[in-house]
Amino acid sequence: MNSQNGCTVWLTGLSGAGKTTLAQVLGERLRERGVGYELLDGDELRDRLSPGLGFSKQERDAHVRRAGYLCELLSRNGVITVAALISPYRAVRDELRARIPDFIEVYVECPLKELVRRDVKGLYRKALAGEIGNFTGVSDPYEPPHDPDVTVHTAEETPDASADRILATLERSGILKEFAAAPL
Repeated sequence: MNSQNGCTVWLTGLSGAGKTTLAQVLGERLRERGVGYELLDGDELRDRLSPGLGFSKQERDAHVRRAGYLCELLSRNGVITVAALISPYRAVRDELRARIPDFIEVYVECPLKELVRRDVKGLYRKALAGEIGNFTGVSDPYEPPHDPDVTVHTAEETPDASADRILATLERSGILKEFAAAPL
């Protein structure tokens, strides 16, 4: 049995900020170090765990809590879990932080102007024109973290540089050292 606790690296930010890309780069870096991990992507989880949920505040909170529960289970069983979800409401993220040991909150920040530029589906333009309701960051709120463990600025730094900053935080916290020393 694995007596080692895992951790949760929770990537939060607006749609198109680069959460999934960063999670994939971070996962590759962990794999290069011989550290196993699990990636939980918000869109994929919504399709698999929350297919009937819409986008009201209550439904968004339910979706984030479901993802958080998975993170809690995986972390409790020694897995480094990288979760990439918009998770727009601070109170639910704070609730997860209180429940999950070694919860590392990463704010994936990107200005709206850059998000509109990156948006190949044109969702931001439609939301800004009022054609899409309840769009996080436009017609529905996004509450940035007050005190994240790491803030990455994806309009200014590469995914590799952002991943390096997250790994440095995991190293300083001792989490990666524990995993490097753990028998496989």
